[in-house]
Amino acid sequence: MATVQRNDSRLHVRFTVGEKIAGLVRNVDVPLSAVTGADVVSDPLTVTRGLRSGLRSPGMALPGLRKIGTWRRPGEKTLLCVRHGQPAVRIHLTGQRYDTLIIGTDDATALAAELTAAR
Repeated sequence: MATVQRNDSRLHVRFTVGEKIAGLVRNVDVPLSAVTGADVVSDPLTVTRGLRSGLRSPGMALPGLRKIGTWRRPGEKTLLCVRHGQPAVRIHLTGQRYDTLIIGTDDATALAAELTAAR
């Protein structure tokens, strides 16, 4: 399971070896100054449905179970690592490789509140 950690100046997203292989992703580090907002997504597996014109490239999707990877659509790039039954935090970024990070975590509400307060 991916982990999200924050220190005084940076946000760190760490993936397991299996997630890195399955989703063709790597760990992400961004400055907290790049975080423009954060909110909770209660059913993160459905988030990519809104990305109708979006493509998974690269990554893995097991319908109804797990999504790991990069979803792209014109002008937007989203990194997902979510699973069935777990809420996620959606982190909006500016000036970074990804526009949005959607990471599953059991404490999504607390993490979203912490990131919002840090702005």
